[in-house]
Amino acid sequence: MTAKLKLTPFRKILVANRGEIALRIMRTAGAMGFRTVAVFSEADREALHVQAADEALAIGGAPPAQSYLNIENIIAAAKASSADAVHPGYGFLAENAAFAAACRDAGLIFIGPSPEAIAAMGNKAGAKRLMIEAGVPCIPGYQGDDQSPGILKAEAKKIGFPVMIKAAAGGGGRGMRLVESAGQFDAALAGAQSEALGAFGSADVILEKAVIDPRHIEIQVFGDRYGNVIHLGERDCSIQRRHQKIIEEAPSPAVSAQLRDEMGATAVAAARAIDYEGAGTLEFLLDRDGNFYFMEMNTRLQVEHPVTEAITGLDLVELQLRAAAGEELPLAQADVVFRGHAIEARLCAEDATQGFMPQSGRMALWRAPEGLRVENALQSGTGISPYYDSMIAKLVSFGGTREEARRKLVSGLNDLVALGPRTNQNFLIGCLTHEVFVDGEATTTFVGNHGDALLKAGDDDVERIASLAGVLLYRTSGDARAGVSSLAHRLPIPFRFDLDGRLIDAAVVYRGDEGFEVAIGGAARSVRVLDLGGDAITFEIDSVIGRASYFRDGNLLLIGCHGAVFHVADRTFTAIAVYGGGASDGIIRASMNGRIVGLQASLGDLVQAGQPVITLEAMKMEHVHTAPIGGRVKSLPASPGDQVSAGRLLAEIEKVEP
Repeated sequence: MTAKLKLTPFRKILVANRGEIALRIMRTAGAMGFRTVAVFSEADREALHVQAADEALAIGGAPPAQSYLNIENIIAAAKASSADAVHPGYGFLAENAAFAAACRDAGLIFIGPSPEAIAAMGNKAGAKRLMIEAGVPCIPGYQGDDQSPGILKAEAKKIGFPVMIKAAAGGGGRGMRLVESAGQFDAALAGAQSEALGAFGSADVILEKAVIDPRHIEIQVFGDRYGNVIHLGERDCSIQRRHQKIIEEAPSPAVSAQLRDEMGATAVAAARAIDYEGAGTLEFLLDRDGNFYFMEMNTRLQVEHPVTEAITGLDLVELQLRAAAGEELPLAQADVVFRGHAIEARLCAEDATQGFMPQSGRMALWRAPEGLRVENALQSGTGISPYYDSMIAKLVSFGGTREEARRKLVSGLNDLVALGPRTNQNFLIGCLTHEVFVDGEATTTFVGNHGDALLKAGDDDVERIASLAGVLLYRTSGDARAGVSSLAHRLPIPFRFDLDGRLIDAAVVYRGDEGFEVAIGGAARSVRVLDLGGDAITFEIDSVIGRASYFRDGNLLLIGCHGAVFHVADRTFTAIAVYGGGASDGIIRASMNGRIVGLQASLGDLVQAGQPVITLEAMKMEHVHTAPIGGRVKSLPASPGDQVSAGRLLAEIEKVEP
């Protein structure tokens, strides 16, 4: 027991974050008797975290994407609400040393490590040099101050390809590129620096030798102001897309008790080297020979902390609050007990079939499954903003064994109702049911190696869904096609609809007693409606009973079934000269709401089909829009910095005769 505690009590906490992050922190803070204050951008005025807090203050005046990064406004909100502590959440300003220092200067308790510790580990180059000095194993690479392209390329050649380019000032997969050869380096460097500058305000990068087919393992550490540091085991975060995690689990199927002790001791030593206080995570790459290498330290609570909470029985936010108040850690390393297995899946608003393109819009129908811990800030009707990260929910399962936890999570994802913008729901099911994951053998190359198979999960249901869509269009159309007389009921009613890009012509015949015959492409199927509610249907197709959720708004019909969501657009009365159009018109339109961050061509330039023309930033990621045809840039009504909406004309390419 420490002879004298240096207590810093507080009573009201401002949460400088949004969405499920803010709600998660408020839940524990409220249970501990603290009052909570929310802040919000104008885009979040009706958000659930605003409604859940005891008080809420606007921090608008800047673009919504920047509101939560405005240190001055957040400090002013804390003073206006008489908050005496600030929790940064994870993301936004959570690892910003200037923000932690501003809180301290304003007399506010910052619930996190010191500004000095954040600064020490916040820059990958400096952190790596510090860890090398502390004897922590690190990946060979370059973390020098000279950032000239020529020096970086020369250093990459010294390291030997393949190499990783990483943003020095941040993480989360932004500003990261894998470079296979010297010929790819210049373009990869330019892209990484541009993305890093937009995300973190610094274009500086480090270079590392690419570790082939590794696992991504992280160790959760906790420290207090009295020098006590413990670790809470590891999390396996190997399943990633675009260098961002989508599935995490604890413990790792690749880490033995002996390796856990070794990695844990290394992480504790690293935290002690910087007098670390609060929650932090040391991230490592683990190769197939059991060698591990330091990558970075996240000086904050992690998105995936619930899996650690599940296997330890600890509330990590509670530990954060107690540490910030000056209490000693309530347990020593020997007191940490691991039990069972937990897996987390990140539900993201993105289209996995289109390179994980972020999506925005309205979540028309939302219903979380039972039996899982579901962290979210959603309800039916919630808007999914284009201004923030694409992750909209986390689903966490716990079981006595890894297989039990896996089965529970798959079942929960199948039961989840998320009808609105496209999500990665079915893709997550594909990951969790793939034999490589089932066997515990997934590495960071998992998605890249098996992407096609993961995307095909659920395809067997498409033909049945087409028949169901025909019946739902019939039953919910509310127009003359459904008929009112017994004769009309027996006539075939034609429907033309788009089912996720497939144009389908169907003829629906009502056979009486809620029975239908649906003819598509020369084949007919029998469909019976057993129960039809406002957002759910129980049906029987070819003697097989099934259930689905649905939402209809005008010509749009969304159907959720077995973890997959199908988007149906009624085209029956739409004149279609050439359905689907084509890219041959040379038009480039914005694929989503976002901000123009780069032009790769100028008015009058000759470009080839597939050549990058415009780069759009949305949901913290950059998306390159390429020329659909070869020709000359005829118009370019877009400039860097422009905020554009989905579908806006960005450029036009005209064919040029040879």
